[in-house]
Amino acid sequence: MERTLVLLKPDAAQRGLIGSILSRFEAKGLKLIGLKMRTFPSEHLEKHYEVHRDRPFFQNLVGFMSSGPVVALCLEGKDAIKVVRQMVGATNSREAAPGTIRGDYGMSFSNNLVHASDGPDTAKSEMALWFSDAAEISEWEPADLGWTYNIAEELS
Repeated sequence: MERTLVLLKPDAAQRGLIGSILSRFEAKGLKLIGLKMRTFPSEHLEKHYEVHRDRPFFQNLVGFMSSGPVVALCLEGKDAIKVVRQMVGATNSREAAPGTIRGDYGMSFSNNLVHASDGPDTAKSEMALWFSDAAEISEWEPADLGWTYNIAEELS
């Protein structure tokens, strides 16, 4: 099983889309193992977006992300990173395919509702930043696991 980080950005909170977006991940069969919501300080967001520090949009991005509550999710599932990124859609919401989160709910390039880790190394470092206390991650087994996956074929 693979783990990934998803951030529901302040525009998702302001537009009342947190439940709708979260329910899509759960309906897909991804297991929610970490969840927190708060307005994070700029310093935390600067660490998260460090890779973009020298880009002209960096300060605006940090300002936007600290403008309101962010919901940090840790999701687990088979090929979770790839699955989540497909569900999220293209960065520019106007270009995102219908059926994706951005394609269904977004119209903006900058206010694009969701951040999703782009690879295993990124997911690992982002989860360590957003869920630094191991107690924030819940280890549990869903009762419907055998209905979500063919355990003999996909999880052996």
